[in-house]
Amino acid sequence: MGEPRWLWSHIPHPVQIMGKLIARLDSDLNVARFKRAKGVLAMLGMILVFTGVSWAVAWLPDAGVLEVIGAAILVGHRSLVQHVAAVAAALGQGLPEGRRAVSMIVGRDVAVLDESAVSRAAIESAAENFSDGVVAPVFWFLLGGLPGIVAYKLVNTADSMIGYRNDKYLEFGWAAARLDDVMNYIPARISAGLIAFATGSAEAIAVVRADAGQHRSPNAGWPEAAMAGALGVALSGPRVYDGQLTDDSFVNATGRKELGPEDIARAVKVLWRAWVLMFGGLALVGVFYVW
Repeated sequence: MGEPRWLWSHIPHPVQIMGKLIARLDSDLNVARFKRAKGVLAMLGMILVFTGVSWAVAWLPDAGVLEVIGAAILVGHRSLVQHVAAVAAALGQGLPEGRRAVSMIVGRDVAVLDESAVSRAAIESAAENFSDGVVAPVFWFLLGGLPGIVAYKLVNTADSMIGYRNDKYLEFGWAAARLDDVMNYIPARISAGLIAFATGSAEAIAVVRADAGQHRSPNAGWPEAAMAGALGVALSGPRVYDGQLTDDSFVNATGRKELGPEDIARAVKVLWRAWVLMFGGLALVGVFYVW
């Protein structure tokens, strides 16, 4: 269903509520001494509050309707596809428009990106966020119901806000970053499998085996490697954050490095095929479970 503006313009999205609380705790606690301890306590406190509320909702005698609605809100496949496709459409209008569109979904400096780098950034975001925004929420919903998916979205949101390895967040964001690594460990590997099998790409499996473990992230490298192999392109590589060029290695370094909007469109098709594979597999499991 995506993210209907008519709804979220009138009431706050649950992730927005999480984000505001994380920002408030960051402002109040990420000061002076004992930053790591305060970050740990902040994460534990937020998890207890949000999962407690979701447990109460799950116990309501509504035949699970509110749990299904909650899952629909917190699984972001269509919005992911829309944001990624918007980059391809913007690049068709010109490089400045493409840079503005990709700045909505990546954290790197976009002013220095050429068309290939904009396209690469969009495809990387597509792969990583398929895991973070689709597969992982579904995985934790299956394991823990509404409390499971709420806990995951809270941790993932906190990681995106305070889980950075810089002077400001290295200590305070430590708990958020480590929890996010743990909660994404299995979903990231499932995501890589879905992308590889949905495309029938032996190259995707080969690139995953060769390069997934070389990525600076313990999890993001898996879906990125699968996407790189499936499309036959090179992803990751050096990029600029806060004016500093990183020395990241390319994923699938022998793949094509000259990319364009058509490659973003191909990545979007891969996302849909992987989604259909996941949905079909879950539906089949559900039929056998009921039977």
